[in-house]
Amino acid sequence: MGEVYKARDTRLERTVAIKVLPGHVAADPDLKQRFEREAKTISSLNHPHICTLDDIGNQDGTDFLVMKYLDGDASYGF
Repeated sequence: MGEVYKARDTRLERTVAIKVLPGHVAADPDLKQRFEREAKTISSLNHPHICTLDDIGNQDGTDFLVMKYLDGDASYGF
């Protein structure tokens, strides 16, 4: 649920993944709550095969998660 973009964290000088909650999803209270639950769940996990959550925020009405960026091919083999 959401769109993921490769971005640059200019403060820490590193590549990150930003997951953005689309406007039509944010307009649905149940889906927005699901997005927030996802953020809380991810932040509580600690495993080498799970991306860490670095930040959560809202910019100009757009909710987003900032996560560790994993370089590589899509996981079509799973």
